[in-house]
Amino acid sequence: MTTLRKLIAPVMVVGLILVPLPAQAAGSAVSYACRADTKFGQHQLSLRQGAEAKAPATVRPGAHFYVVVDLKPGSLPGEVKGFKLKEVRDLSLRIPIPANAQYVSAWLSGGSGLNSTPSIQAANGVATLRVPGPIAGGSSYKLPQLTVHLKAGRSGVVETRLQGSSFDNPGLDLQATIKWKFVTIKSPVKCYPDPNPALTRTEIR
Repeated sequence: MTTLRKLIAPVMVVGLILVPLPAQAAGSAVSYACRADTKFGQHQLSLRQGAEAKAPATVRPGAHFYVVVDLKPGSLPGEVKGFKLKEVRDLSLRIPIPANAQYVSAWLSGGSGLNSTPSIQAANGVATLRVPGPIAGGSSYKLPQLTVHLKAGRSGVVETRLQGSSFDNPGLDLQATIKWKFVTIKSPVKCYPDPNPALTRTEIR
């Protein structure tokens, strides 16, 4: 079991997700700290991937404006070190509604290779992008572009950030299914941004 324990973690996380980046930061990377829970124990890892987030630099008090997160294409490995990644399901990416702004609505556009219809819901101050999947190992995919419609408050700064501060308060989770010889393992993966820079910054004035 020692070999399986050492190899199971990289199989589950290589190329699994796309992570939003600060506006006009194409080609850069932001890290998520992740933990995969398996019947062979817990494995901590980091993930890096890219996207772009955009919002106006300034808005008037009470003005309506939009934050757009354009996620980049990604792909899942089919096999790593003898392990087969069968699929990824139930991906949830959360973004908190920023302070000094009121949530109006949100919608998704585009996306491909997801084998399901993504959804976006806002509740308790958090917008959650859900992708049921399954996304098969070895396939290419693109998560949809997310647009959030906000209304500016009276003053201050509106900063958009990712949700999550620990494994007990994750901002991203998913379930990976892998196969090793005749053993099929389903493992939940929880992640939080580390560090967690602002995706966008809009000054109200």
